[in-house]
Amino acid sequence: MKRLIRNITFMLAAGALVASCADYNVTDDFRAEPDPTFVEPYKDLAPVKTYIDRAKYPNLSLGATLKVADFNKQELAHAAAVTNFDDIAFGTSLMSGTIINSKGVMNFLDMKDLLDHMDEIGGEVFGSPIVANANQADDWLNTLTAPIEVQVEYVEGKAVNFNEQPVGPYSGTIDKGNAEIVSYDGQNVLQIASGSKAGQVRIIEGFEVDPLATYTTTFWAKVDKDASFTITFSGNKITGSGTDGKWTLKPGKWTKVVVEGRSAEGVTEGYLRIENGRNAPIYIQKVEVGYYPDNHRPQTVQERTDTINYALDAWCDGLMKINEGRITSFDLIDEPLDAKAELENGMLDLKHSTDKIFWQDVLGSENYAPAVSRVARENYEEYGGDPAQLRFFISETGLETQKRFESLKYWIGVWDNRGAKIDGINAKLNLTYSENPQTQAATEASLNTLLENLASTGKLIRLSNFDIKYQDASGANVAAKDISEAQRQQLADFYGHVIKSYMNKIPHDKQAGICKGNLADTSDPVGLWSIDSKSKDWVRTATYKAFCDALSGK
Repeated sequence: MKRLIRNITFMLAAGALVASCADYNVTDDFRAEPDPTFVEPYKDLAPVKTYIDRAKYPNLSLGATLKVADFNKQELAHAAAVTNFDDIAFGTSLMSGTIINSKGVMNFLDMKDLLDHMDEIGGEVFGSPIVANANQADDWLNTLTAPIEVQVEYVEGKAVNFNEQPVGPYSGTIDKGNAEIVSYDGQNVLQIASGSKAGQVRIIEGFEVDPLATYTTTFWAKVDKDASFTITFSGNKITGSGTDGKWTLKPGKWTKVVVEGRSAEGVTEGYLRIENGRNAPIYIQKVEVGYYPDNHRPQTVQERTDTINYALDAWCDGLMKINEGRITSFDLIDEPLDAKAELENGMLDLKHSTDKIFWQDVLGSENYAPAVSRVARENYEEYGGDPAQLRFFISETGLETQKRFESLKYWIGVWDNRGAKIDGINAKLNLTYSENPQTQAATEASLNTLLENLASTGKLIRLSNFDIKYQDASGANVAAKDISEAQRQQLADFYGHVIKSYMNKIPHDKQAGICKGNLADTSDPVGLWSIDSKSKDWVRTATYKAFCDALSGK
């Protein structure tokens, strides 16, 4: 691919590389606007990426991180990114959790827009993680792995025919009011009397309930006047169609009433209770209760595995179809390591979950990366991708901790041995500059160890999340709005130190690049640009110059 921007008219003047503002943003027929404001003392600096000696560092790529929405607006952040950086990463914006809904519908419109635009300007994208533990299409995976519906037979429970009981007191439970067996309409029936207070009578009871089952209770009732009443099944009020959720009966003939409900939580005794208010009496002829068992069963291990393999293939198919081979470098897996859980050999285990679908829990820890890389590679090639250009990285944070580094190296070895395609490591940085000399010395020593460890793997090495915060000697963070010029210079010098350390310690043929986190200051002074509080223009900081100097070898 072409570089993001072809700089057209640079000239050497007074020993400095000078270019007009417009030149920074020209690439064939594309012009990125507006330009970030270029003011003293750094207005004569060229775009950052132009300072890399491409002959000496042929693989070094300078990246920037943007949100898809900010990029597609083609405004200030877009202009700064395409002018100054070789490639752009979009964080979680292009992950399955953003793209796939609960029904499995994939929305690649934003991704297509940005890739088409990159084609127009000759830009490159570093691919978002293909799989991870976070930012996944959890609703879709839950839907796919939900229990399967099966055919079940109706289970008959208890039945009561009041015509078989003698006239007299009701032997069942009367929680309140009056009820008795009376002769009515040529047969014996249960009469639930009305009165000044509501009567509460259990018309069937004495059976155990399955808390997961929905019970169907059927009874035949008759009234001589309009009646409304409440029904409760094993502690749960069952809503009817009448006013306030009551059940209603009209006089004239026997009516079949069907009630479906589950027991209240913790209730194991089965019963159906009618609460009759100030109505005429309600007459009950007979009652039957039964249920259909839960008509779902969990997926078998094999079914679940087949389902997740289907989901992986469907996701990679959709992703690579839109990609059409344009993105050639991806994070294959993002942050696989657990924070504490260990294997028997002392290495950190992978993350596992009991309440979410984690790919590795179904595919198996040792087969995790091999399975993902195989499916992603096959789909990449199917849709026109050049296999010679494809590169997969494992991204992880906290690798400055020796145990985390050793653990990631162990897992990559396991996956390599099982045929995974793992070309590199994307080490996420978490750096802070400190005015405390001892703290800063420890930070720099930790950085050196990290880079040496990464170099020892023989893999391509990419550094990302390259934002450095600033702390004073007491350990308090210094905000962007409060940082002094001298402090900003110290911070810039540390940025330069990190870049030069990477360029010196990582073999040139293994340098996959450095990716800046934020281009402009946030609440922290992390930007190559600060933001003018009044005009909201972007103003180059000392960090911008530090990047230029370090990349040029100064």
